[in-house]
Amino acid sequence: MPEIRVAIVGVGNCASALVQGVEYYKKVTEEVTVPGLMHVNFGGYHIRDIKFVAAFDVNKQKIGKNLSEAIFVEPNSCSKFASVPKLGVKVLPGPILDGVAPHMRKPFKSHEETMKPVNVSDALTEAETHLLINFLPVGSYEATRHYAQAAIDAKCALVNCIPEFVASDPAWEERFREKGLPVAGDDIKSQLGATILHRNLVKLCVDRGVEVEETYQLNLGGNTDFQNMTVEERLKTKRISKTEAVTSMVPYKVPTRIGPSDYVPFLGDKKICYLFIKGRKFGDQPVTVKAKLEVEDSPNSAGVVIDVIRAVKLALDRKIGGPLTSISSYAFKHPPVQVADDVARQWVEEFITRKREQ
Repeated sequence: MPEIRVAIVGVGNCASALVQGVEYYKKVTEEVTVPGLMHVNFGGYHIRDIKFVAAFDVNKQKIGKNLSEAIFVEPNSCSKFASVPKLGVKVLPGPILDGVAPHMRKPFKSHEETMKPVNVSDALTEAETHLLINFLPVGSYEATRHYAQAAIDAKCALVNCIPEFVASDPAWEERFREKGLPVAGDDIKSQLGATILHRNLVKLCVDRGVEVEETYQLNLGGNTDFQNMTVEERLKTKRISKTEAVTSMVPYKVPTRIGPSDYVPFLGDKKICYLFIKGRKFGDQPVTVKAKLEVEDSPNSAGVVIDVIRAVKLALDRKIGGPLTSISSYAFKHPPVQVADDVARQWVEEFITRKREQ
């Protein structure tokens, strides 16, 4: 199969895990099961078919460096699980817009006035990019839309991994559909993260006849994602995305509180989640579910993104434009269509085998 030419905006921890993951598994055979991937061979595309061709960031310590080096530059704290050779891709200065909150200017070492941002659309075109992955910080409303439009102008597909609603926004859906370009999103789910665990515990309660009375999810972490989210005004869409992902599993209204709870610097890239579900079962008797999840945060989503990349490339090959409902419902918290995870996975399997159009 031809290579999949991928560009990344935001060379942070998630980008580090993704780039390392592609290198780590590029020689794996199809007889082996890779944790976190649906398939080693996904519709004819192997992990090694992914090629990174462009990258954008605002951190002046990363700009100009080879992507293989930039993914390990502070404040990145993702675990190093693969040695990545030179990739022939230098990180380019992207526009800042609202991608850097005032309290994050020092941690991000943003280039501010020292460097002129590149024309993103031109850079994507020059790199012959197939799809652009958005790893911008939460709350990057303007910046996300700037890159989404640049992708359209460069005739690229978009994978929106953050909770800024593009794939699930009818206006943006139509923009991509008109140009015959696929878009997948919004807000990536982890392989086994807080949202996927919470969704399935709540669904289990509902399926077994437990009336859920209230639920909450508390999240702690020490990476720049959590530091960025200490400002509540950048969290609006994040809370909506995570909350709707869980409450969509319940056919009635439930008092719910979900979202990042605190930034704990010494945790680094470790994320700790506490889940609570209170309900009533047979005989109107009480039942309480409490769970704690600890994960290395950034690698938790990398395998999912690898599947999304290959699904989007299949859509490009088939000349499908607009939102990809199957892979979006499976891999994202706020997709255009919310369904149970097992249903979404079946949709993706049908999409791979051409039994489902999108």
